[in-house]
Amino acid sequence: MAKSISPIDRALTSPATERYRIGISLVFLLGVWLYVGQMSTGMPGSVLLMAAAAIGAYMAVNIGANDVANNVGPAVGSGALSLGAAILIAALFEAGGALIAGGDVVSTIKKGIINPSSLTDVQAFVWLMMAALLAGALWLNLATWMGAPVSTTHSIVGGVLGAGVAAGGWDIANWSVMGAIAASWVISPVLGGLIAAFFLYVIKRTVLYQSNMVAAARKVVPWVVALMAWAFGTYLMLKGVKHIIKVDFMTAALIGLALGAVVWAVMRGTIGRRAATMANAEDGVNGLFTWPLIFAAALLSFAHGANDVANAIGPLAAINDALAHGSVAAAASIPMWVMVVGALGIALGLSLFGPRLIKTVGSEITELDKTRAFCIALSAAITVIIASQLGLPVSSTHIALGGVFGVGFLREYLKRSYASQLHRIVENHEGEEKERIQAFLARFREATVEDMEAMLKSTKKKSSDVPLSKKERKRLKKIYKEELVKRSQLTRIAAAWIITVPASACMAALLFFTLRGLLV
Repeated sequence: MAKSISPIDRALTSPATERYRIGISLVFLLGVWLYVGQMSTGMPGSVLLMAAAAIGAYMAVNIGANDVANNVGPAVGSGALSLGAAILIAALFEAGGALIAGGDVVSTIKKGIINPSSLTDVQAFVWLMMAALLAGALWLNLATWMGAPVSTTHSIVGGVLGAGVAAGGWDIANWSVMGAIAASWVISPVLGGLIAAFFLYVIKRTVLYQSNMVAAARKVVPWVVALMAWAFGTYLMLKGVKHIIKVDFMTAALIGLALGAVVWAVMRGTIGRRAATMANAEDGVNGLFTWPLIFAAALLSFAHGANDVANAIGPLAAINDALAHGSVAAAASIPMWVMVVGALGIALGLSLFGPRLIKTVGSEITELDKTRAFCIALSAAITVIIASQLGLPVSSTHIALGGVFGVGFLREYLKRSYASQLHRIVENHEGEEKERIQAFLARFREATVEDMEAMLKSTKKKSSDVPLSKKERKRLKKIYKEELVKRSQLTRIAAAWIITVPASACMAALLFFTLRGLLV
């Protein structure tokens, strides 16, 4: 049955409103340009600062349009949130994370990929940062247009690398850092996918495959939701509010543990009250994950705003600091107007252009229900915690997408596994039950992954089924090969990940030479 689409969701995704969304974005960029022009009157390099501010705002809009989809896409795809509600929650929490926990000092060279001491010429440094910022924004814009979620951090890293090499030669780059970033292309999605698939398998085995799902849910669901609360509490302390308060891992874990204990008690009571009226079916269990998913979307957005706003405002703050002091520093203070530009830009980009990528993440890779979406959100927090403690380089974007692919591939594996079991059960039977097994296979093809194990168990109790013909075995093999993960999306997204750094680096180098040629 097709899902009904609200007027708000229809307006957010309609091609007819595209020109208005572009117009609103241009008004925002113009407003930033005029404000910075008025504020910087009489300052040295005010025209450069005005241009840099507009480019930084453009970058922030593109971060909102592309990267934020990973935080709310699974919740929207599973039906826990409508598109309009997800955008409102994410916009508020992204902006809140940037303004409250975004920090007041930022490294001028993202991830330390080039050595700032090699850049003593302030003018060249400003051109470098402007080229990096514009290249990263252009690549994100292109990726969003193509429907490919990519890492905004890698976009700006590639921009700084390309412009840095153009300004100071190959020796300026820290290639060991770049090697770690390249490693994250594999580590992040694989780790995120494995963890998401593991938790989905645990929930299926302990709850969804039980004859009494309600009783199983009363035992298991409070613990997995409490685990999520611990993970998010720890994650927020380590990453989300690190600019406000710094704590070690043990302190963060204990705070998360206290939060998990509270959530366990709340969930246990909630499920106990709902048990009497809850359907003994997958839909009933799915409903238990609605509010945890909503909170997960909000908390992921807050942490993302606190961390990734630096991708837009870091270079802008560095340009402002260099022009104000006439020197290049390793770290730059962040004026409030710079932080506001980043926060508003991310919220605006999400609101105007985010629906395209939200749909891609939430429904165009694999089918998500609330249980699967919950496992993806849980994986995102746990993977970051594990990686940070092991010193592994990871990307939150790649982790989230890896989780989506992980649950999809698990579904494929389970479906192939069940079909294979069916083949082994029925192939040696013969006699008068051919019509019955054909009818059984017809039902099997229409069954959900969750219903298959129950059907297989019922087959094991029957001993009079006939063997499958060669033609029927070929049809069964088609079930083996059914793709629950769209390979076209996998190929496109993986290709976009791999070329993000080199693409933005090449654009940044070209833009740097162009700026230098025009302004010298």
